[in-house]
Amino acid sequence: DEVVIRLKNSSESVTQDIGDTVREKLAGTGKFEIRRVDIVGAKVGSELREKGIMALTLAVLGILIYVAFRFEWRFAVASVLALVHDISIAMGAIALVGLDVNLDVLAALLTVLGYSINDTIIVFDRIREGITDSKETNLEAIIDESITKTLSRTTLTSLTTLFVVIILFAFGGEIIHAFAFTLLVGIGIGTYSSIFVASPILKWFGFDVKNYRAKLSQKAAREAEKERLRAQFEQGIV
Repeated sequence: DEVVIRLKNSSESVTQDIGDTVREKLAGTGKFEIRRVDIVGAKVGSELREKGIMALTLAVLGILIYVAFRFEWRFAVASVLALVHDISIAMGAIALVGLDVNLDVLAALLTVLGYSINDTIIVFDRIREGITDSKETNLEAIIDESITKTLSRTTLTSLTTLFVVIILFAFGGEIIHAFAFTLLVGIGIGTYSSIFVASPILKWFGFDVKNYRAKLSQKAAREAEKERLRAQFEQGIV
């Protein structure tokens, strides 16, 4: 019982209230309600494109800085490449089915970024734990074991989210159709990319387990030295 009406207008009529015109044309056809009217001109479309690209770029840069600070630069680059992979496929699916790119789609793409990086961070956390806690020096074995530990959690979380998105896509109506479709594709792609894309990139960048452990040991030694000097200072020992 919901209908989307799309009209092409000349530049002179963009400022008119299309809702009033539609009400006049449909008068006498029955009871109806106009829920939303969107008018997109050339200037608005250009502004949406520029701000959308800026929003996605800033989000990716923020994620890059955060992951590099929390883990290591190879982890950061791997996570960002996985995100680029997710967004590229999601936007390709949008273009393939011919959906209009609007604010709803942009919001869905940003949501996909957040969802995908959350899955990737969880996998990377397990990989880092495997590097620091185990005696294994083979990175592939550590990645395999870490992914196995997080596989059930990732599967259950993704399926639960997908069930909700599928219901939104099937019964949410035309208004949120593009939003739900983008989430449906993005969450599915983001789930497998955190396992099959982000983690193998660490191997491609030549991540060395022994060097990483040596850096962690040096960092722990510096922290211990700072604590020792702080304790001496508090006790009045120079």
